[in-house]
Amino acid sequence: MAQTSEITFAGMLGEELQAPESAGQLRTFRAGETVFCAGDPGDGLYLIETGRVQISALFGENENRTLAVIGDGDFFGEMAVIDGAPRSATARAEIETKAFFITCEEFLELLDRRPRLALSLTREFSNRMRALNQKYIDETIQAERLAIVGRFTSTIVHDFKNPLLVIGLATEVVCGGGADAPMRQKVQHRIERQIARMNNMLNELIEFTKPSGQRPLFAPANFAEYFGPLAEEIRTETVERGVDLELVTPPPAVYIAVQPQRLARLFYNLVNNAVDEMPDGGKILLRFAVTGDELHIEVEDTGPGIAPEIARSLFQPFATHGKAHGTGLGLTICKRIVEDHGGKIAARSTPGRGATFIVTLPLVA
Repeated sequence: MAQTSEITFAGMLGEELQAPESAGQLRTFRAGETVFCAGDPGDGLYLIETGRVQISALFGENENRTLAVIGDGDFFGEMAVIDGAPRSATARAEIETKAFFITCEEFLELLDRRPRLALSLTREFSNRMRALNQKYIDETIQAERLAIVGRFTSTIVHDFKNPLLVIGLATEVVCGGGADAPMRQKVQHRIERQIARMNNMLNELIEFTKPSGQRPLFAPANFAEYFGPLAEEIRTETVERGVDLELVTPPPAVYIAVQPQRLARLFYNLVNNAVDEMPDGGKILLRFAVTGDELHIEVEDTGPGIAPEIARSLFQPFATHGKAHGTGLGLTICKRIVEDHGGKIAARSTPGRGATFIVTLPLVA
């Protein structure tokens, strides 16, 4: 629907072009006929009497995108008239169209004689630029949303790859026919752990994308008793990928408030990120220390270290550099888990000499 300023300008211009003394020419264009092409000289302005015209422009190398479709009483071609530059878009008649044409010189003379027409044209320029800016913003937001969906898809595939691999190998062992009862029980336990882990990852993704405002329930736990079995479970995965997990110091028997599944997710993320950086094998070193009322945990790897390009944005969503898979979402979730536990997380690295993540958690009585 035409805006008030558009009706005013088009109406005033129409009156001028239909006057007996007007130099405006009434031109007819067949359906599909090109009125002008991008790059043509801006020789004049068009006012549609009847018909419909499509305005389009080339984006990239070969994408032709429609910018607008205009009809009776509307005008086009004014930008090239005002700035004297070549046409920036292509105009093509969608149906048989009749339009008044006025040359640049005639139009500029008309603006000199009719100051109100010039003011109305200025308002119309403003309205059109606002509409174009809003269209650009809407398209940019939509493109970013689609990019985020793609990144989340990549993250899910990345994070689910390891537990699915473990389940697949465990199933092959059981179905091989040579597994005894203790072996089947052990395999069943591993499968159950991996399924629980995948369920936890889904919950983390839901938490990241749609915060519920609900804080998880914490319970005091002996860290040594909690982390011992978890370390063995993680070690079985790292060994299969050629990486040795070594506890340089034993986990201390101190109490911390934990949400067990979420804290396990923290260690899985840190270790798996380190393993991803060491495709040819390596070592992950875990160190523990108690200082005052805090537990300090260091996770060090022998990989290439943190790329300087992402050092400052390491814990931001999708911060990644040169990885074959993953988006960097894992460290964002790690930071959220640690902070929900009342702790802090940081990293240090010298390129070529590995990376170390430092987690600090408060003790409880």
